[in-house]
Amino acid sequence: MFMADLIRHLEFPLEVDFVGLSSYGQGKQTSGKVKVVQGLRSPVKGREVLVIEDIVDTGLTTTFLLDYLREQKPASLKLCALTDKPSRRQVPVTIDYLGLTAPDKFLVGYGLDWGEKYRNLPDICFLEEKANAG
Repeated sequence: MFMADLIRHLEFPLEVDFVGLSSYGQGKQTSGKVKVVQGLRSPVKGREVLVIEDIVDTGLTTTFLLDYLREQKPASLKLCALTDKPSRRQVPVTIDYLGLTAPDKFLVGYGLDWGEKYRNLPDICFLEEKANAG
């Protein structure tokens, strides 16, 4: 959702491609192991590349992607992130364009999911843990 809203404001020719990466599976904690779910379809060598991320959390997935793209020799490589959680960072990440810094809570909505749920919420929300009554 963020990417669709963002590119409506870019007033130059562009192409969109997707790379699917995962480190969460169905849980709320990263596994620490990044896997490629869907690779690039278009070459990026010599091209201006803007990576659009919904969230930069530990930095593991983002660093994996940026390193992968750098190996393909783009003319330039920039990172735009809707949200950033620096309190959870495990590896340094430079964000060139940032929407907002988020608290250390599990975010959902506006494209962010938990086990493929809640992406369709119109706002960015966080999941609350329910206390056990007893």
